Amino acid sequence: MIPAASQGEIVVGLDIGTTKVCAVVAEVEGDGITILGVGIVPCRGLRKGIVANIDWTVRSIKDAIESAQTMAGVEIRTIYAGIGGGHVRSSASDGVAAIAGGEVTRGDVERVLEGARAIPVDADRQILHVLPREYTVDSQDGIRDPIGMAGVRLGVKVNLVTAATSCAQNVIRCAERCGLTVADVVLQPLASAEAVLSDDEKEIGVAVVDIGGGTTDLLLYVDGGIAHTSVIPVGGNNITSDIAAGLRTPMAEADRLKRLSGCALGRMVADDEEIEVPGVGGHAPRKCARRVLSDIIEPRVEEIFAVVRKRIEDTGLLEQLSAGVVLTGGAVLLQGMSEFAEEILGMPVRVGMPTGVKGITQLVHGPEYATGVGLVKYGAQAIGAEAAARPTVASVPPPAASRARMQSQAEIPEARKSGFWDWIKAAF
Repeated sequence: MIPAASQGEIVVGLDIGTTKVCAVVAEVEGDGITILGVGIVPCRGLRKGIVANIDWTVRSIKDAIESAQTMAGVEIRTIYAGIGGGHVRSSASDGVAAIAGGEVTRGDVERVLEGARAIPVDADRQILHVLPREYTVDSQDGIRDPIGMAGVRLGVKVNLVTAATSCAQNVIRCAERCGLTVADVVLQPLASAEAVLSDDEKEIGVAVVDIGGGTTDLLLYVDGGIAHTSVIPVGGNNITSDIAAGLRTPMAEADRLKRLSGCALGRMVADDEEIEVPGVGGHAPRKCARRVLSDIIEPRVEEIFAVVRKRIEDTGLLEQLSAGVVLTGGAVLLQGMSEFAEEILGMPVRVGMPTGVKGITQLVHGPEYATGVGLVKYGAQAIGAEAAARPTVASVPPPAASRARMQSQAEIPEARKSGFWDWIKAAF
């Protein structure tokens, strides 16, 4: 196995979800991000996005990491971990700082962001992200990047994303028990958006709806910045539970039926289609109309999208989402999902696939890999920002006095040489 150091910058995204753990390994080079390997295994250690059993979660992380590093041929030491769950909250804040030298520098931006995060936070919570919406320089607002602008007063409006400290620490503890170092803990819908959205969509307004196994995450972009984020504690596992109860079949078989034969929109299913439903406790399998399966799935999907629409309406930003909705997450692979979402949300809907990477992209071509790829892209940006902030040593010309001293010292041998020959001539 090749050490990561000899391969350049290796970035690993670890998506720890309710139903699966997915590790994505990539190499960051000057010309982009190359996917080297992927490891995905089932996970039973989380409930609604929160670690409920550390031993089971650690086992799943180890299996996913071993699978990914075997495929990639590199040793994984550091990861960027995703976090989600109903404990995640978002709130608005702002900050103001004086511009030190009359021109906005990176240090001024860091100071104003530090001021924006200086708000009271409960003792059991921690700030995950400070997400700038817009900057103001003196009386000019709507600025995306203020660095280099002239002024005396810099302001910023941000969204603060907070999480329960215990939940974040449990994610870190699980990774550390696998011998990994967590470079950063990243909000999962933020990572998913990084993987599936274009700059144009962020500019004109878009909603990202990430439907996972335990939760549904919502993220709104308006005018190029993040305007809102929230978590709905309902996901694909609720659909599976409804199928298991309605058809009286084991959970594993209910999940298989959902993936292979499920449809979110009942009218897309023909009346004569049939499926075979395995029995529970030794009962023989039985035939069932596929329409019955769809009638179980449809109300739960309708509930999810109704809550999503209500959350968007409560923000007052519904009219500003001109690009519509991008669906991602494993649950959106259900047939009829995007069509049903368009009806309930009243906006154009598309299924988001990870973009902006190269290499073995066929391994991550699916909405269920959006968070893993997004974590890799987030890590690549963090590495780039760190490199840009690193001071460079420039060659500084010596002062005039030093140059004069060097010149005089260089002339000493010539002077000594000419004086020696004059003494020889005088002597002879």
